Amino acid sequence: MTAPLTDDEVGKTVVDAEGKELGIVAKVNGSRAYVDPNPSLTEQFMASLGWEGDDEEDYIVTEDMLESVGEEIVLRGEI
Repeated sequence: MTAPLTDDEVGKTVVDAEGKELGIVAKVNGSRAYVDPNPSLTEQFMASLGWEGDDEEDYIVTEDMLESVGEEIVLRGEI
């Protein structure tokens, strides 16, 4: 099990098990991260400042889907 998700994950890149970039964390709410698959430059800048935001195209990643959390967030291969 990985460490719990925190607001520190906002702005981190999310990748799949093969390392393919899937988006950035736009917002964290409890054990869920809202991942923006197509962040604009403005959204990337806001996320780098730790400012949370979400929109309709974001998808949800839960803690049980995570392989690791570090400089980037890696999803498990068997999701």
